[in-house]
Amino acid sequence: MENATVSPETGSSPETRAAAPVGATIRADEAAHFGALAREWWDPAGSSAMLHRLNPVRLRYIREAIDAHWAGDIHARRPLGDKRALDVGCGAGLLCEPLARLGGAVTGVDAAAENIAVARAHADAMGLSIDYHAGELAALEDGPFDLVTSMEVIEHVADKGAFVHALSQKLAPGGLMILSTPNRTARSRLLLVEGAERLGMVPRGTHDWNRFIIPDELEALLRAAGLAMHNLRGIGFSPMRGLELSDDLALNYIVTVTRD
Repeated sequence: MENATVSPETGSSPETRAAAPVGATIRADEAAHFGALAREWWDPAGSSAMLHRLNPVRLRYIREAIDAHWAGDIHARRPLGDKRALDVGCGAGLLCEPLARLGGAVTGVDAAAENIAVARAHADAMGLSIDYHAGELAALEDGPFDLVTSMEVIEHVADKGAFVHALSQKLAPGGLMILSTPNRTARSRLLLVEGAERLGMVPRGTHDWNRFIIPDELEALLRAAGLAMHNLRGIGFSPMRGLELSDDLALNYIVTVTRD
C-alpha cells in the first residue's frame, strides 16, 4: 500500500499541533527556508527551476478550469477581465503574474516577507499591478475573490484544517478555487524527496514527505469547510514530454474546488 497514515487534519505530530497558535497556519521554519531562496525565484536555472517547469502545466489546468467554470470563450486573451484573483503562498509571483496577464485583479499573499519584496520588484519591472501582502492569510482584510489559487502550499502549513477554512473564507459565492499538492505515496517519497533533493533538483529541506496529503484527506478537509472537490488530475513526468497533466496521481495532483 503506497499511502501512509498522517493526521488528515494537520498532517503533523501532536507536538507540532500544540505548538501552533490557534488560527495560525504559517510555520516559521518553512517561511525562513523559502525566504532564503527569494532572490532565485525568477531564475529558471536556479533553486526554483522545478517550479518554472511546473508552472505551464498548472496554467494549462487553470485556464481550462476558468473557461469551464464561467463558460468563457476559450480563445479570449483576458478571461479574468472582470474577476478578482488571490494566490495564497505566492512566493515571488510566478503564478500571480500570468493571472494578471489573463486580466485578473490579482492579490498575492506569502509567509515570507523576502518573497513579497522580490515579487513587488519583479511586477513593477514587468509593468504589472499586483497587490502583494506578507503574513497570515487570515489576517488579509481584502476579499472575497472570484478565483483563489494555492499551489504546493498546503503541505507546508502548520494546521491544514485552519488553512482550508481560511481559504474558504476568501472564496466569493460562485467562485472557483484551484489547489495542487504532492501526494503522499512511496513513489513521491522516492522521486520528489529522496531523488530530487539528492540530485539538487530542489533545495534540501524543501519537502517533508510526512506532511504530504493524499486526495481523500484533502477532500475531507474541504468538505469540513463546506467545499466540494472536482476534476482531480495528476501531474506526472514523461521522459519524452516532461511534466504534464496525467491520470497518474502518484506524484502531484491538482483539483478544482467550489462551495458545496
